[in-house]
Amino acid sequence: MPQSHPAVPPSARPLSRQPSSSSRAGRYDVAVLGAGAAGMMCAAVAGQQGARVVLIDHATRLAEKIRISGGGRCNFTNLHAGPANYLSDNPHFCRSALARYTPQDFLALMRRHQVDWHEKHRGQLFCNDSAEQVIEMLRAECGAGQVHWRTGCTVAEVRREGDDFLLLTPHGPVRAGALVVATGGLSIPKIGATDFGYRIARQFGLPIVETRPALVPLTFDGAAWQPFAPLAGLSKEVDIATGKGKEAGAFREDLLWTHRGLSGPAVLQISSYWRPGTPITIDLFEGEDAAAWLLEAKNGTRKHLGNLLAARMPARLADAWCQAAGLDAARLPHDLPDKALRKLGEALNRWQLVPSGTEGYRKAEVTRGGVDTRALSSSTMMARSVPNLYFIGEVVDVTGWLGGYNFQWAWASGVAAGKAVAENVRAVAQASGDGVASSTYLRTRPAAAK
Repeated sequence: MPQSHPAVPPSARPLSRQPSSSSRAGRYDVAVLGAGAAGMMCAAVAGQQGARVVLIDHATRLAEKIRISGGGRCNFTNLHAGPANYLSDNPHFCRSALARYTPQDFLALMRRHQVDWHEKHRGQLFCNDSAEQVIEMLRAECGAGQVHWRTGCTVAEVRREGDDFLLLTPHGPVRAGALVVATGGLSIPKIGATDFGYRIARQFGLPIVETRPALVPLTFDGAAWQPFAPLAGLSKEVDIATGKGKEAGAFREDLLWTHRGLSGPAVLQISSYWRPGTPITIDLFEGEDAAAWLLEAKNGTRKHLGNLLAARMPARLADAWCQAAGLDAARLPHDLPDKALRKLGEALNRWQLVPSGTEGYRKAEVTRGGVDTRALSSSTMMARSVPNLYFIGEVVDVTGWLGGYNFQWAWASGVAAGKAVAENVRAVAQASGDGVASSTYLRTRPAAAK
């Protein structure tokens, strides 16, 4: 394993970290609920800036979403991540955190831990070896911050007692001055996803934006889909769109046919914008005028219609498309009227269909919706109405595109909350004369490559 490099060098760490009397009695400065991407990042940042942190997770196997991401190599960020790549009822909320912790900042951390990566597609970055490297890197960062771990620990209840939060667990109560909720969304329940974070938000009076599966395959029912069901496994690059106005989304990505409907990057992307009962529009010719192409080929080819279309798409798809259009794939284009070719071309450019639903949270990569960001500070992630209560990561109503954007939000929101909570701890300690030395700035800015 590569040697780890703590985010704060020994000479720059707090000169003193003597716990207060409340800390000696088992009180922590910060309790972080959820040891996933956002939670571990937040705990590491707060711990390295001098806060006494406990990180709690009901699972014994940590960061499973990191582990399974990118086919086991973790698509850990995207070089192009910016506010335009995120969906939210409050779209400007993510700007502050994303600006203050960028993909280059995370790459600097990867370099310090000697984790190699590569760009696969459109700015998507993956580990060369294994997602486990990212998990071990975050564990090392938590170690550098002297973070206390409570894994396999279920929190039965959260209470507010005075200025503290009291967490009741089977292993005894945990008391903390601040609580960071990083429990994720509802996607992929088989790896432990729950609604616990939303329940905490509601308990303290914070509104929830309606949640639904996102980055998820779409399903179709009825006779209209029957010609395409046998195409499971075929893929093709397409243009795909749905919605209108501010709710509109459009992508050029690969489309994958499945037994129950459509998947692949194109559909996963558009699913975050799709609303039940509304159509999606697919352009199988990626912007080229299909009718003009067919009419031009009409007098210049002796290929059958199915074979002609097979030059632009998989042969099985071409045959199925002719069947769905009521045309004989074995006929020559020369024998078809211009009107029929124009109609076929228009359908190829605007294949419009209404999904019956999605594959649900069991197949969704993320959850859209969550804690309403209008109730949070965009610079600190703290609830405006509840001092020292923070929400970060997927539990918040910020949903990124496919391709590493959601991990970048986890890192950025985790750093924002970690810094804010540590600063509050220092301010309280200094005001009370607790004797805790102030911490220096966490070195998360880009470092030179080694």
